[in-house]
Amino acid sequence: MTSAYPEHGILSEENTDGFGTKNNFDGPLWIIDPLDGTVNYAHRLPHFAISAAIAVDGMVWAGVVYAPDLGVTYVGIRGKGAFCNGKELQVPRSGSLTDSIIGTGFPHDKEKVHPALARVNLLTTHCRDIRRFAAPTIDICYVASGRLDAHTESLAPWDVAAAGLIAREAGAITGHVGVVPSGYPPDLYGEEIVCANPAIYEELLSLLRSRV
Repeated sequence: MTSAYPEHGILSEENTDGFGTKNNFDGPLWIIDPLDGTVNYAHRLPHFAISAAIAVDGMVWAGVVYAPDLGVTYVGIRGKGAFCNGKELQVPRSGSLTDSIIGTGFPHDKEKVHPALARVNLLTTHCRDIRRFAAPTIDICYVASGRLDAHTESLAPWDVAAAGLIAREAGAITGHVGVVPSGYPPDLYGEEIVCANPAIYEELLSLLRSRV
């Protein structure tokens, strides 16, 4: 790909050189996670995926999440909708936070576990239940397909670029508990991301901000 498109940048978990500097969002940028859910894959659990997105000047225009063991391919194209195995996705626009199933996760850095536990405590006392599949690209696509009502945790750009676009194109709302740093494209910012059914988004965001 680099020989065919030498002007395109690549951002992945294995290649983060210079990411976050002022100008490296300019132009075409591929955001790739070759294996989301590595531990699941190693233990022969089905929740793992390959994720790829293309952004131009920080705005994601297309993305795909492929989960081979689940037999699903999610696709999102800005302004053209979101699809799972060719079937158009539409997020349900009804429901309440108290009856919602919320996806979340835990950081690999054990020093950051305590804030995640506080988030889990908050969620479990205000919603119906939580789920943790340990593959956030799939979790966010589950919001797009209505299997989850929301997903929230702190993630990397390669976790949210494709899946976030897919969810938004299906009708979900994405945002952040905190403030997106100046000059950082919201489409690629994963810290404390919230992706939710529109019916519960504002209430969930207020709840999560109440612990800050």
